[in-house]
Amino acid sequence: METRYFYLLRFTLAWTDLALVNTCFFLAYYLSNKYGVHISKDVYLHSVVICNLIWIICTGIFKLYTQHIIHNPESIYRATWKSLALHLSLFIAYLFFSSAIDFSKHFFVSFYVLLLVSFLLSRFTGTALQAMLNKNFGVRKAVAILDMNQGGYKLAKYLEQQNSLNFVGFLDDGISVSEQGELVMTSAAKQLMAAVNSGVDEVFVSIDTHRMSEVTELIKEGEKQCVRLKFVPDLTSLETNFRFDRMGNFTVLCARSEPLEHMENRFKKRLFDLLVSSAVIIFILSWLYPILAIIIKLQSPGPVLFKQLRSGRDNKPFWCYKFRSMRMNNESDQRQASLDDDRITPVGRFMRRTSLDEFPQFFNVLLGYMSVIGPRPHMISHTEQYRKIIDKYMVRQFLKPGISGLAQVNGYRGETKDPRLMEKRVENDISYMENWSLMLDLRIVFLTIINIFRGQEKAY
Repeated sequence: METRYFYLLRFTLAWTDLALVNTCFFLAYYLSNKYGVHISKDVYLHSVVICNLIWIICTGIFKLYTQHIIHNPESIYRATWKSLALHLSLFIAYLFFSSAIDFSKHFFVSFYVLLLVSFLLSRFTGTALQAMLNKNFGVRKAVAILDMNQGGYKLAKYLEQQNSLNFVGFLDDGISVSEQGELVMTSAAKQLMAAVNSGVDEVFVSIDTHRMSEVTELIKEGEKQCVRLKFVPDLTSLETNFRFDRMGNFTVLCARSEPLEHMENRFKKRLFDLLVSSAVIIFILSWLYPILAIIIKLQSPGPVLFKQLRSGRDNKPFWCYKFRSMRMNNESDQRQASLDDDRITPVGRFMRRTSLDEFPQFFNVLLGYMSVIGPRPHMISHTEQYRKIIDKYMVRQFLKPGISGLAQVNGYRGETKDPRLMEKRVENDISYMENWSLMLDLRIVFLTIINIFRGQEKAY
């Protein structure tokens, strides 16, 4: 969708910004030598090279000159200020760790004040110039949308925000089907012809999924009128959040957006799990385990650890470990713990209220069967029970189970007599899967710690 004008604009903006950086650097050097502390020419030449390299790195990180950014004025401003802020931080770091620690403060302040003012003037001038070119020279590509449906309105909102496109409006949906099932394109042809006569360069067709069979005929009609058609399938009627992937020459439509399907994100999460689980095992469990082991043994006969088969990632069972908080009984694999449960020992009640009974699961995390954050692992019998009565229940099994999770910090933990509570838990688990980020994991860890000290109603 990029025109020659906007292709040229990307390079013009990049070189103009680089020229501004160097001009401001030279002016700051001149002003500092004249009114402040003298800076040697060698230091100036070395520093200006570093300054340019840092600017190139910063704009590369925030993708300031990419096609995606350049089409939206707000994105340009946002990426510019982020690049400038990062440049300031990195240049300070360079001066601190280099021999230039006594670099002139007059120069430093002058340079960034000049740079800020220059970029403000540059961006405002560029916006005004672009508005003038758009109005008088028609540098933007004129586009329209055929078919007004829910997806069409969303598409229109997006096109209106694109600086390189001039969205002129909607064309009427003139497609109909005869009794023999053949398309009658007369009305659509008139709409496309009118679009061409009014100067429209491209027509986007927001098309419902059940009308995809009409695409071929529409393409033929568009080519007759010498207008490019671009089809945008309207998936808003479907509940699932589709993601498109490429597999060789094939386009693959994935039912859900799953950030943890990307290897980079899985590596980040696994590294986070290893660091946290190792730290807990070394600094907490190393002394907590023997203390609790003695108390558990004194209060009731049986092993220190309770292990149970639970549903793991991809519904594969694994042995989940906890400090034993109940007396030995034959109902552990079927019956959930409830309020005033007579099976729970005194120390067990304290451990469950403070979540100390869950700490051995950090060994599960270290071994790779669990994650620090994820859907809570359920007993095998409960998985079989709920998968039959709760829609999308098994979607949560796509992830490794976690010691804590989004559902737990939102209050959906403990006994679930009402299926609606399990539905809410599943909704939270799926939301976590589709919106995962490392920051979300850190937020859940933080809220989990707060809840431990504050106490939760269903922590029994």
